[in-house]
Amino acid sequence: MLTPAIFTNAQNQSEYRKGPVVGYAAIKDTGKLREILERPEIKNILPRDLRLLWTAKPPTKESKFLELVAIKVKSRDGKAPMDGSVITDARQDFGQFNSSPEISMSMNPEGAKTWKRLTGENVGKSIAIVLDNYVYSFPNVQGEIAGGRSSITGNFEISEAQDLANILKAGKLPAPARIVEEAIVGPSLGEEAIQNSWMSFAGAFVVILLFMGFYYMRAGWVANIALFANIFFIMGVLASLGAVLTLPGIAGIVLTIGLSVDANILIFERVREELKAGKGIRLAVSDGFKHAMPSILDSNITFLILGIVLYIFGSGPVQGFATTLVIGVLTSLFSAVLLSRLIFEGMLDKNKPISFGNEFSNNIYKNIHFNFVDNRKKYYILSSIVIIAGIVSFAIKGLNYGVDFEGGRTYTIQMDKSISTEDIRMALEPQLVEAPEVKSVGTTDRFKITTAYLIHDTASNVENVIVDKLYKGLTPLYGSAPDFETFKTKNIISSQKVGPTIADDIKQSAVWAVLISCALMFVYIFIRFKKWQYGLGAVVALFHDVLIVLSFFTLLSGVIPVALEIDQHFIAAILTVMGYTMTESVVVFDRIREYLGHHHTADDKHVINEALNATLSRTINTTLTVFFVLIVIFIFGGEVIRGFIFALLIGRIIGTYSSLCISTPIVIDLGGNAHEGVAKK
Repeated sequence: MLTPAIFTNAQNQSEYRKGPVVGYAAIKDTGKLREILERPEIKNILPRDLRLLWTAKPPTKESKFLELVAIKVKSRDGKAPMDGSVITDARQDFGQFNSSPEISMSMNPEGAKTWKRLTGENVGKSIAIVLDNYVYSFPNVQGEIAGGRSSITGNFEISEAQDLANILKAGKLPAPARIVEEAIVGPSLGEEAIQNSWMSFAGAFVVILLFMGFYYMRAGWVANIALFANIFFIMGVLASLGAVLTLPGIAGIVLTIGLSVDANILIFERVREELKAGKGIRLAVSDGFKHAMPSILDSNITFLILGIVLYIFGSGPVQGFATTLVIGVLTSLFSAVLLSRLIFEGMLDKNKPISFGNEFSNNIYKNIHFNFVDNRKKYYILSSIVIIAGIVSFAIKGLNYGVDFEGGRTYTIQMDKSISTEDIRMALEPQLVEAPEVKSVGTTDRFKITTAYLIHDTASNVENVIVDKLYKGLTPLYGSAPDFETFKTKNIISSQKVGPTIADDIKQSAVWAVLISCALMFVYIFIRFKKWQYGLGAVVALFHDVLIVLSFFTLLSGVIPVALEIDQHFIAAILTVMGYTMTESVVVFDRIREYLGHHHTADDKHVINEALNATLSRTINTTLTVFFVLIVIFIFGGEVIRGFIFALLIGRIIGTYSSLCISTPIVIDLGGNAHEGVAKK
């Protein structure tokens, strides 16, 4: 991790760089190196008068490395010979010869005397300027400096030089930090909710395994092995990166599970088609993988574009979602395609029987034929009704913004016994209209309660009204209920008004990330399918689905017993919905392109209908597998994440609907000969 300060001289020999620099290290490694250097067995080797400190910034703007500087300590207490108390004035100035920013400073008589001695004793050597254990500069002393006036030069920006000058001026007024309050805040999900979420996730995962095993028989269990490997890879990569697992991150994992299963379902459905055409099992498997690959690659590449753009331009919850999504795309391609192919090849080499379905699954979609194209106007009308109803509902009652967007008031409450955060949420929901955010603080009988109730009310008695609501809601939970005055003065330990935890710049970055990703996906689909109508159809479907989800949230808010809040987790849900929609649309477009390429004389609308019905088994099966996960988590996962999962449920259904009934009909209605520009396989 540490590169020694060695250079090659004119004689092509390696020698140490003169001066106090020991070596260089990447910024991300400095913490680990500090831990190593603090080990007793290491400190015992080093000289006792040595301190190793990092520079405050890299030597150049382009560099991502810091210098490790050796400091010689002469005093017994380890303090520097001079500190900020001797500085009477410091200001940002410009160098006499190169006009670069520097700091000019003057000292009191005691400081001037010490400075003269220090510079006189160290001519030709370096003196370090250290602040908060970081070396800001270590200039070489050219000669003794008398009079107490000096300057600090370095690779400073003007703003950095001004800040450093201000710190130096404040150095004569030491302000020690004292901890006046310390609290350990528990997670907002609560231990019980987290356990419920993981238990429900595990249950839903088992349902997927059983479904794949029943529907696709032996091939389904191959997909299950690949799915296990995919989850293992995702968790391993996240752990190695030290990534924090949040609800948006969990959304990315759920989406990745759908992506992994989707790839195998695409392959299996194509193998079944090849088997129906009379091919042998080995050739059917080979052709099934070959014909499914374009759809798999297209859907994964669009996902990858979405994830990369969201990671670059997003922040906070958006970046967490993007991290798991990008990792999941790469691991899904490896496990669902390569790993399953290797297993199939091994089974074929050993002449083991491979089944891709049973009597039920082979015939379930046999006689189904929907006329998607001719009914497209009905779908337009249905979607328009829902969106218009959502707009009207938004105009009347708006959306239910959570504390993340609205801000709120936070109260630290002391109970007289242990109690769960979920019980407190449920007790306060009738009083505060919406369930507040509840976190444990250090112990199981102290809680932080954050509510957006009356946050926009400026009346003078608002605080008393909220305290009264808290008292009424929490009184039944006390073993021995206090009176109102005792509750107000003793049980409410602290209170404060808090601003939104999602700043405007995070909202804006999320919006820009979505818009830029839509534009890039449009370009990719246009290049891939040779028609701009396909790209525009997919993007319109994206906005259609987002509007539908928003419409359901405003229409059903207060109607169903689920907290449908617009918060940072809702952003993650919307991003997941976009992912569902894009992969569904791309798979459908791939099949349409293939059918149009093989049927040059047939009616375009008839061919497109055939293509859509051909993808029906794959589309419904993929939807069902993810739906199983979401519905079990929705029922058993706990109240805190129910609104988040509800958005994913709606998005999964709408994504399937729009890929068949919205994006493809839009491509048709945008005009032009459907065969024109179709790339043959």
